[in-house]
Amino acid sequence: MTTVPVNQKIYHITPVDNLPAIISAGELRSDALMVAAGGPAVTIGMGKLKLRRLNELSISCLGGVMVGACVPFYFCPRSVMLYLIHMRSPEVAYKGGQVAIVHLEADLGEVLAWATREHRPWAFSLSNAAARYSEFRSRADQLNDVDWQAVRMTNWRNVKERKQAEFLVVDTFPLSLFRVVGVQSSQIAERVTRLLDLAETEGLLSTRPLVQYRPTWYY
Repeated sequence: MTTVPVNQKIYHITPVDNLPAIISAGELRSDALMVAAGGPAVTIGMGKLKLRRLNELSISCLGGVMVGACVPFYFCPRSVMLYLIHMRSPEVAYKGGQVAIVHLEADLGEVLAWATREHRPWAFSLSNAAARYSEFRSRADQLNDVDWQAVRMTNWRNVKERKQAEFLVVDTFPLSLFRVVGVQSSQIAERVTRLLDLAETEGLLSTRPLVQYRPTWYY
């Protein structure tokens, strides 16, 4: 057991091409909701695992909610999934590499406070939530069950599964809770900045996240 780090963050990764739709909606939506609406602009992840999350894997501590009915986050940047994207793994649907992937960062404490106020169910897994053996928890006092040392490791070969622990929010997650958009290149930073400028002009942003160049979040 390890202690939850102070000011722990959570991270959602997505291609920059998905940001206009996310900003317009004012929220991230679960795969289940996205599939019902026709799907995102660009899909990442492994197709067979996405189907498993949608149709086979449920979270017992949330009364059987399917994993795919939740918005997923990692507890770290530079995730194992990002590595697979970077290596253009044949199992990953997205083939654009990591440069166009952005990290949306939120503060875990703020998220838990919001979820309490809004009565929004959430859970977390101790490993990859798409694995059939993954264990889930749904109480803040159980967060110490996450292997935080594994989560922080950059050389994760021997802790691959535990590094992929996920935080899961049922249905939707508000854009207003993101504090940082982490990017790998100045070109993507400029594009994200333009999108946020336009959204601000159109009154779509209640709070504006910072756009930050974060090379250590990438491979």
